[in-house]
Amino acid sequence: MIGRLNHVAIVVPDLGAASAVYRDTLGATISAPAALPEHGVTTVFVELDNTKIELLEPLGDGSPIAGFLERNPAGGMHHVCYEVDDIIAARDRLAGEGARVLGDGEPRTGAHGKPVLFLHPKDFCGTLVELEQV
Repeated sequence: MIGRLNHVAIVVPDLGAASAVYRDTLGATISAPAALPEHGVTTVFVELDNTKIELLEPLGDGSPIAGFLERNPAGGMHHVCYEVDDIIAARDRLAGEGARVLGDGEPRTGAHGKPVLFLHPKDFCGTLVELEQV
């Protein structure tokens, strides 16, 4: 059911500083920052040949990643994103097998302009999983 690894997301306390590390130290190509108010984050993507790294910084007081950053002040790995062909079929199959879909269970538009869902980390070996329809 899952396809390619789309990206690994890392929460950072300072998006500019983190971008500079990937760009200047590692020589990576970095996208422009994009504020995603509906997700409570500002994000940049580190472009790699085989996948992407998403760097996330909280946006606003109600950011869902603010608590993560409080527990991990230096930041850290937040979630992995896998591609699926049909997000509704994937959601229904996973829910039928007992997996918990976060939020109201309906896909939202993600950073790439495509439908996404998040799955509870307790159901996936302690890892928050994002599904993105491609």
